[in-house]
Amino acid sequence: MLYIVLLLVLAALGLLVPALTSAQTHWAWLSVGASGAAAAVLVLDWWLRRRTGARAAGAAVVDHQVSAGDQREAPRGAGDEALRSPPDQALLEPAEEDADAADALVVSELTDEVRVLDERPRYHLADCSWLASRASLGLPVDEARHLGFTPCAVCRPDAGLAARKRTADRSAAD
Repeated sequence: MLYIVLLLVLAALGLLVPALTSAQTHWAWLSVGASGAAAAVLVLDWWLRRRTGARAAGAAVVDHQVSAGDQREAPRGAGDEALRSPPDQALLEPAEEDADAADALVVSELTDEVRVLDERPRYHLADCSWLASRASLGLPVDEARHLGFTPCAVCRPDAGLAARKRTADRSAAD
């Protein structure tokens, strides 16, 4: 779809050149039409992605562990139907890693790449199970920390990166 948008924008630009060099206005109107078509294709692409994303999020398997003290009794007459749907897993954020101060100090000086998600406060290792198939960006860990991201409790990037750095330092000393 984005290739179609690119071609339409290039066509609009190509039609704009004769519109500016000649006195004929139909070239300008054709350029506007190509730009409008590109906008329509972008909106269609956004709508299709949003619709398929919502369906995929609804089909996600939720694995909850409930202890005996957390179980609630179902109201009488409720049957097997749930009263409320479980929270959307895409909205839940993993907890922050309770990092050791020594690990945090080591990690603050590293430039190893970690993964971040737009509009999310945590940084992750590339193999973090919470990331799954979410689109993420790579950043050096020192930059991620400087920007205010905090480590994920699922993949524990501070502990992992600090251990990797200490192992590398020991092997370099030998």
